[in-house]
Amino acid sequence: MDGRAIIRILEEQSPLSFACGWDNVGLLAGNADKDVKKIYIALDATDEAVDEAVLAGADMLLTHHPLIFKGMKRIVAEDFIGRRLIKLILNDIAYYAMHTNFDVKGMADLASGMLGLKECAVLDVTAVSDGREEGIGRVGMLPEPMDLRSCAEFVKAAFLTEHVKVFGEPDRKLLRAAVSPGSGKSEIKNAIAAGADVLITGDIDHHEGIDAAAQGLCIIDAGHYGLEHIFITYMKEYLEQNCAGVEIAVQQKAFPYWIV
Repeated sequence: MDGRAIIRILEEQSPLSFACGWDNVGLLAGNADKDVKKIYIALDATDEAVDEAVLAGADMLLTHHPLIFKGMKRIVAEDFIGRRLIKLILNDIAYYAMHTNFDVKGMADLASGMLGLKECAVLDVTAVSDGREEGIGRVGMLPEPMDLRSCAEFVKAAFLTEHVKVFGEPDRKLLRAAVSPGSGKSEIKNAIAAGADVLITGDIDHHEGIDAAAQGLCIIDAGHYGLEHIFITYMKEYLEQNCAGVEIAVQQKAFPYWIV
């Protein structure tokens, strides 16, 4: 399948216009005109993901987080980003990233659906399209009232993660939840303003967590990878439905850290 046709399909799902201004999304390396027979999907373009894409014989690597984020003046093998880019280019693998545009047009609804949130609204409005608000995260009613301890277990089961970090009293009763996959520290104020009892997100620091709890907002931190790995399965299904004849391979779930 023509690479440009695949890019059009990706951008139908997550238009580039929905990405935040500071982000870097789209085709970041390689030839858009090449014939693509196999796509490899990962959350991050790590050394392991690039090596696996090469070994799999992929023609395109698709990730959520962009490998090239800030401006680069040199592409050299001594630099870890340069090393990965060189390997992708030498193996004629096109590299495409869907980051905040997917957060807006895929991740937010997907995460809220996995939690069964009802009466959902956008947590952080970043755009208006056809009269409809779009943006980062969602806020809505939990499928049933639960305490914070039970909600933490609920999140673990929904996202298939083994542990979460929790700020707040275990017996606190929860009705309304906000979810912002990835790094959600900037969404604490929005969650409080939206009347959420709990924010389900990742990358919450010590002071942010205790300050949120002091303001009546519980925090369930399932980690950046713990919430966003859902990108891989979602995009595999989406591409299989829309790219007939293209083989889709994915990186197996593997948390990028371990806990002693």
